[in-house]
Amino acid sequence: MNKEGKFIIRVYGVIINSEKEVLLTDEYRFGMQMTKFPGGGLHYGESTVDCLKREFSEECNGQKIENIRHYYTTDFFQEAEFFKRHQLICIYYLAELKNPVRLEVSKSPFNFKKVEEGSQSFRWVKINEINEDDISFPIDKFVVEKLKAEYFEKG
Repeated sequence: MNKEGKFIIRVYGVIINSEKEVLLTDEYRFGMQMTKFPGGGLHYGESTVDCLKREFSEECNGQKIENIRHYYTTDFFQEAEFFKRHQLICIYYLAELKNPVRLEVSKSPFNFKKVEEGSQSFRWVKINEINEDDISFPIDKFVVEKLKAEYFEKG
């Protein structure tokens, strides 16, 4: 096996409210619209939990999160979409938004003031209503299916 590839580690928050809705982010990056879980790339020397806290603070108007617990880490090979010869590893944490909630949430997807690189909006979506085609990336799709299975089993 050729060992020249590199790794990209991304850390995401899975925030579920009392109405069994999950928080998704709609973004415009790399010239395309994408829907995913909130989070981002791990910096060298940073813990995964610190990465998640930083990402929420940066992307969500200083929003803090709490009750952070591991949910899922990628356990299959996935090449990074935007960086060839890079293996993508994603780590997902269940977490809660800490009061006061500073996050602005929209009712409609891609509710940007302007469509430009870095545009972002957030919305709540009922777990049982998420369609696989609504989610942009393969590992996120896998996590959505995992959430749906768990929430349908629990009723």
